[in-house]
Amino acid sequence: MLFKTVNKLIILVCITCFVMADINVYTHRHYDSDKILFKRFTDITGIKVNVIKGSAEQLIQRLKSEGKNSPADILLTVDAGRLVKAKELGLLQSVSSTKLLKNVPEIMRDNENQWFGLSVRARVIVYAKDKVKDNELSTYEDLADPKWKGRIVVRSSNNIYNQSLMASLIESNGSENALKWAKAIRNNMARKPRGNDRDQARAVASGVADLAIINTYYLGLLANSSDKNDRKVAKKLKVFFPNQNGRGTHINVSGGGVTASSKNKGEAIRFLEFLTENENQKIFSESNYEYPLDYGNTKAKVLKKWGKFKGDSMHLSILGNNNADAVKIFDLAGWE
Repeated sequence: MLFKTVNKLIILVCITCFVMADINVYTHRHYDSDKILFKRFTDITGIKVNVIKGSAEQLIQRLKSEGKNSPADILLTVDAGRLVKAKELGLLQSVSSTKLLKNVPEIMRDNENQWFGLSVRARVIVYAKDKVKDNELSTYEDLADPKWKGRIVVRSSNNIYNQSLMASLIESNGSENALKWAKAIRNNMARKPRGNDRDQARAVASGVADLAIINTYYLGLLANSSDKNDRKVAKKLKVFFPNQNGRGTHINVSGGGVTASSKNKGEAIRFLEFLTENENQKIFSESNYEYPLDYGNTKAKVLKKWGKFKGDSMHLSILGNNNADAVKIFDLAGWE
């Protein structure tokens, strides 16, 4: 009888330890949606999420320095290019998960299952309703036309979002044409690149330029800002999805992977799986205006207002593979 009681206590203690396990998440993301998701994960699973924030570069360097002794279990960052870099540096590990393979489209995950997309963003054209007509727009390539001279704003070439857009253009059109495009866009800029995507939208709304290249969720953040001036900015702008009659609009992901050093691999996989589940995908869309992985079926009002679009079917690992060439082309083009 005593033996059975002791066994039950041991089993109970083991179960309690499992439920109360912690995971350490190194994250470049800085959104309210993530706070909601992390708390929800802990409430449902009992697994506490310890968050360490930093820029992608800082976190990748930290993982390199810490090596196998790193306490990190998960790396979360934005842009597939950074996820590819983390894999190349040996900072992530392959995982086995039927749920992740089911929930994450093939083009949005590593072919060795080391990283997985968790939310989608499209890099689009936003334009001033009173300056540009919808039928004047067509493709990213068309923005190189001299008719747009002095009418475009876009952030600097050291930004990973622009680097990944360029990486996709290299893959689609070849390096020579990509360089011609970059030079033409540089000539068509209304000002030197500065600020983030929201600043480009503000510049268009204030009349500095007629259109900008930005990620969709930034416009969602402006439209739902507590600052009435930002809400006014959003009202003056309209979204256009380029290349709808061809390869589709450039898309990218925010994503994550289990670190090579993880001491809690099972819990870490469970965390990634949780973020890809339908109810949690809605939180990305409704709180941060990112598209869910199944971006064609979003229910979020802001995203539905912009309309459905065809996304480029290019595998996102290509964005990382072409990153070095993209940076070189920007330098050659004089895109600051």
